[in-house]
Amino acid sequence: MRHAELIAATLAKHGAKATFFVANEKTINGDRALDDAWAPYWRARVAEGHSFGSHTWRHGSFRADRDGSVTYRLMEGGSEQLDAAGVCAEIRRPDERFRQLTGRPLDPLWRAPGGRTTPLALAAAGECGYRHVGWAPAGFLGDELSSESHPNQALVEQALRKLKDGDVVMAHLGIRSRKDPFAPALDTLLSGLTARGFCFVVPAPADRVAAQR
Repeated sequence: MRHAELIAATLAKHGAKATFFVANEKTINGDRALDDAWAPYWRARVAEGHSFGSHTWRHGSFRADRDGSVTYRLMEGGSEQLDAAGVCAEIRRPDERFRQLTGRPLDPLWRAPGGRTTPLALAAAGECGYRHVGWAPAGFLGDELSSESHPNQALVEQALRKLKDGDVVMAHLGIRSRKDPFAPALDTLLSGLTARGFCFVVPAPADRVAAQR
């Protein structure tokens, strides 16, 4: 959430709608993204007409299926074996909490942290009503990479050169490890894409298209 406000303002400036995939992660303020203190932020994004999906509750990583369960590696260390019900609970809990904060449920969408999925995780999520949304190869902006080896200007130029109709684009609300944050460059990127004739839409439950001319 390091640059959550700046990104929201940039999206509003360009009239661009996004899908926010939410997890109860630690924030730069020392709290968590779905704590009560963030309710005004999320309510404001709801009022602006964005869409929302689950990014799992603990932002763990689905690694491998084994004997009817999936290995779920936790950010804070260790791992758990989740059966289908456990996968569903991990994805559904942000939905329940978001409804408490905003009065609105999440859309029936989810994105696995790191984009890592397994057949069991995808099937379990589908059974409890959530469709997975990935991103296009060109849509990986690289904002989580080192700014020394991947400076903002290079990332923007690469995206403007490679993005095409229908590509799903993925960015973060803040990466602590990146010394030169990408968020200020989002304005340049959206301006460049608009100049190329793109408009911006969000993935609907039955429609994977996130950008089109």
